[in-house]
Amino acid sequence: MKVLGRSLDKDGHGFITIIPEENEDMWHAYNLITKGAIVRSSTFRKVQTESATGSSTSTKLRMTLTIEVDAIDFDLPSSVLRLKGRNIRENEWVKLGAYHTLDLEVNRKFTVSKTWDSVDLDRLEVASDPTQKADVGAVVMQEGLANICLLLSNMTLVRAKIEQSIPRKRHGMIGNHEKGLERFFDQVAQAVLRHINFDIVKCVLVASPGFVNEQFLQFMMEQAVKTENKAVLENKNKFLLVHASSGFKHSLKEVLSSPVVMEKLADTKAAGEVKVLETFTKMLETDPNKAFYGLKHVEKAQEEAQAVQVLMILDTVIRASDVPMRKRLVNLVESVKEAGGDVKIFSSLHVSGEQLGLLTGIAAILRFPMHHLEEDDDNEEDSDSSGNDGQVEKSD
Repeated sequence: MKVLGRSLDKDGHGFITIIPEENEDMWHAYNLITKGAIVRSSTFRKVQTESATGSSTSTKLRMTLTIEVDAIDFDLPSSVLRLKGRNIRENEWVKLGAYHTLDLEVNRKFTVSKTWDSVDLDRLEVASDPTQKADVGAVVMQEGLANICLLLSNMTLVRAKIEQSIPRKRHGMIGNHEKGLERFFDQVAQAVLRHINFDIVKCVLVASPGFVNEQFLQFMMEQAVKTENKAVLENKNKFLLVHASSGFKHSLKEVLSSPVVMEKLADTKAAGEVKVLETFTKMLETDPNKAFYGLKHVEKAQEEAQAVQVLMILDTVIRASDVPMRKRLVNLVESVKEAGGDVKIFSSLHVSGEQLGLLTGIAAILRFPMHHLEEDDDNEEDSDSSGNDGQVEKSD
């Protein structure tokens, strides 16, 4: 993502002009543009003109419109961000207040005017810094099923899903099984070559139960030698064999949690998120008074003792919240940073983000145990319970 210009006052109100350069930038834009923001971009609109004879013709014209955003929709497969809202600057073709849809795409410049908070500006900094992006390819497979994925810094994209029926091994018919498996491996290999750019991808994880991944990689290398495929042969050291319980996408979580993979991908954002979430999960079991989830507990730990060492927030929690809640979350983020804590905003499009979503979307690892947080909850429940009992007795 390239920032072409900005003008913000001391309160963060103003405009920033952006041009997204790749698909992942559209996900960042989706998180930056909120309801009520003013967006200016070029678009196409059908315009009807009437001739002197009374006949009308419809022409598609390119124009620049400025709308106040009322609804936002992100089409993940095509990476198109669709904004709906009222036109706030009248021009020759579109009246003031008329509804219009703006489609924001890769390499199409747009300007966003709103009040930018620290979370927005941090995301903008990450999106515009190419060193923050470390792409990883993954082939998660089992016999007859394979998912070819790209792990970007903020999302996991399934680029291809291959399903094929493979005959079972039967006495005297082993050849059918081997032929079916070979055809399956060939389809997977073709998908890898089609969807994984070895010039960008630093590592390709090949994960499966049993020895399916080893068989596939051996097949792929043999085919590369036969066809003299330099792209594969020159990058064979990028392939890493790891265990997975199945060929489904959700198995990526356990793949990324593998110590071997963690070491290999130590510099990637995705691996960092998985590692800290793994630490949090283990702490819930071994030292639960240092691991809390839910806004109430986390907020209390920070307000009382600035105890939050690592704060984890799901991007959808911040994006979906209303203005008062957004301010509350931003204040929490800023408080943790000012106290020297680490803030990690998880992407809902990553397997780690999906897991955090099951824990309310907000969690924290504390610097020291805070036993009374759970006790306070118990006391509140007891108080509510006794209060209800009292009311029942009075009514009797």
